[in-house]
Amino acid sequence: VQLVESGGGLVQAGGSLNLPCAASGSLARIKGMCWYRQGPGKERELVAAVTPDGNINYANFAKGRFTISKDNAKNTVSLRTNSLKPEDTAVYYCNAQIITYTSSFALNFWGQGTQVTVSS
Repeated sequence: VQLVESGGGLVQAGGSLNLPCAASGSLARIKGMCWYRQGPGKERELVAAVTPDGNINYANFAKGRFTISKDNAKNTVSLRTNSLKPEDTAVYYCNAQIITYTSSFALNFWGQGTQVTVSS
């Protein structure tokens, strides 16, 4: 199973980016999918999540600016980031809990990360 993110880049403050993440491989069922980020010198933190039962949760800093959406048919999760601030600069990681064809329980998978840089 692989998670591949894209969509990162350099953007001015106030700008927007869309970060898609696609899951592929021997996956039987995707349960939860979410986005994390890790800024320079900071710990990795949760940005937004779609829970296995479809509920959506956001970190306080993401509320009102970021939108997470999951497409079950395409095995994708996207993060739309609006009104970006310099403090949003970070590597953004896709994360998913996936039941594979060889596992009887959900395993945790990470993407390689995509860099978002917001200039002031």
